[in-house]
Order: sequence, then C-alpha cells, then structure tokens
Amino acid sequence: MSDEYDFLFKGVEFATRTVDVDGKTIKAQIWDTAGQERYRAITSAYYRGAVGALLMYDITKPETYDNITRWLTELKDHADPQIIVMLVGNKCDLKHLRAVPTDEGKTFANEHNLLFIETSALDATNVELAFQQVLTEIYRTYADQTLQADFNQSKPTQGQTISFTPQPDDDKTKKSGQCC
Repeated sequence: MSDEYDFLFKGVEFATRTVDVDGKTIKAQIWDTAGQERYRAITSAYYRGAVGALLMYDITKPETYDNITRWLTELKDHADPQIIVMLVGNKCDLKHLRAVPTDEGKTFANEHNLLFIETSALDATNVELAFQQVLTEIYRTYADQTLQADFNQSKPTQGQTISFTPQPDDDKTKKSGQCC
C-alpha cells in the first residue's frame, strides 16, 4: 500500500491509497476532514458519492467518542445508504491513559453494523490494516455494481486498476460559502 499524493485544502487533507484486494488493485481517494466544527459546513459536501468512511475517536478523550453518534447520524443523512463505515479508536499506544474501553467501541460498532479497529497513528499500529479492511469491504460491496454501471463489464481482469474516487460536490461546497 502506498500514499501517492498528500495535499491540504482549507482544513481538509487529501491523499490517495492503493491496495490489493482479491488480486485487483484498488485506488481510493481519502478526504480527511478531521471532524473539526469549523469545517462542518464543507464536510457534508464530501459525503455525497462517498463509498466508505472512517469515524475516529481518541481512546483517551471520552468526548471524542461521545461525538461519534452525531457524526454517524450526519454521515447517514448525507451519504449513500450502502456506505461502509469503520469505527476507529485511535491512540491505542496510550493504554495507561485509556478512557474508552475497547469493548465499548466494539459494542457500539456491532449495534450500528460498523467495522471496528483500534489504531495508533504514532506507532502505526493497525493503520494499514484499517485501510486494507475498509477498502476490501468497499470493493466487495461495490465492485460488481460499479463496474456494470460505469464500465459495462462484469468483472475486472487481473492487474486492472479499479478506482473508487467520487469527487466532492463542488456546487454544494460553493453554496455553503466555503470554497477553495
């Protein structure tokens, strides 16, 4: 897996990830909105067309976990009903400061039909695994319908790159008064 690009657009970081799933190369655009309230008006524009989302919280800060319900509701209100969502508890390297038990995150994920993982951005624990799992689930959910609708073919061939890269809704972003 590799990062190909890294950009910052007014509080929204952009990168691409490429992973192999079932012998196919999957390239995805990653839009990191950081969940900051001041960027909330533009984040809803990024939901349209999204096929996956990582909802992250800090295991050492319960208020970030408490906000997950609101973010999940907003995501479900603005995104495709089939969107694949992974709940990610970050900073698992700080076990001594843990305030949100792993079982609590797992239970929430199970109740809301979400994937679940704990990671550490600091030491890279499970970061690649999180991307691999969510992109694999996205591929398995969307590949056949996307290929049939967009490319009018039944299955990708070995070595073919499949790109799940919907662009944010630029018109909606401009209407909200937040533009590049």
